[in-house]
Amino acid sequence: MTTITDPVIGRWYKDFENNLTFKVVAIDSTDDTIEVQYANGDLGEYDNDAWYASTFDYIEDPEDWSAPFDDIEVDDLGYTDPDRHARPDQEDLDISDYLD
Repeated sequence: MTTITDPVIGRWYKDFENNLTFKVVAIDSTDDTIEVQYANGDLGEYDNDAWYASTFDYIEDPEDWSAPFDDIEVDDLGYTDPDRHARPDQEDLDISDYLD
């Protein structure tokens, strides 16, 4: 069985021959490579010939696809306020203020 699915950035795939799950993170058309990130967080790369000679197929997003990133601290994300996204001048507004 060879792959007939084209690589799509952001889409999850499974390599059925090697039992690997990965997401396509980049496609470089200048050197015909497909960059992937495996479910364990490792990065990999395939050329077009290897992609289409493989046993890859689309899959649904894994339930816990962020597991490799569990050790990332909130401060490492670059956000100063990760839970609140309101503007300071709008903190006292209620729903009726938005409906007018």
